[in-house]
Amino acid sequence: MATPQMDRFTPVFAIAAAAELAEMHPQTLRQYDRIGLVSPQRTRGNTRRYSLHDVSRLREVARLSAEGLSLEGIRRVLQLEDRVEQLQHQVRELERALAEERLQRPDRRVFAAGGAGGEVVTLRRGTRMRRNAEVVVWKP
Repeated sequence: MATPQMDRFTPVFAIAAAAELAEMHPQTLRQYDRIGLVSPQRTRGNTRRYSLHDVSRLREVARLSAEGLSLEGIRRVLQLEDRVEQLQHQVRELERALAEERLQRPDRRVFAAGGAGGEVVTLRRGTRMRRNAEVVVWKP
């Protein structure tokens, strides 16, 4: 039988252990779960299980609270931090895909933005796009 892989998102800590690691009272963790600041996974018996990521997030909540942020302000900061992390991941994936494309076709331009709509167009080898100072907003 294979050993399951554990990472920082693996829910392993009961509420008492997570509270101790985060240096908080278990009731505080329950409150944060109720308001959606830190939502641990649940077992089949509906008990909370916290991961190292959750504990780290609890510590971040405590730090922001000590700096004077309201719980709503903390929620917004956490949402923005999550979004930044998602975008950084997306940029890394796009950079990886671009590097891979360049390796596979070193003599070709990958793409160019064309027309007023900013659509992506394929260029023939040696073809250049007319430079344009327009700003085009791309929405997926």
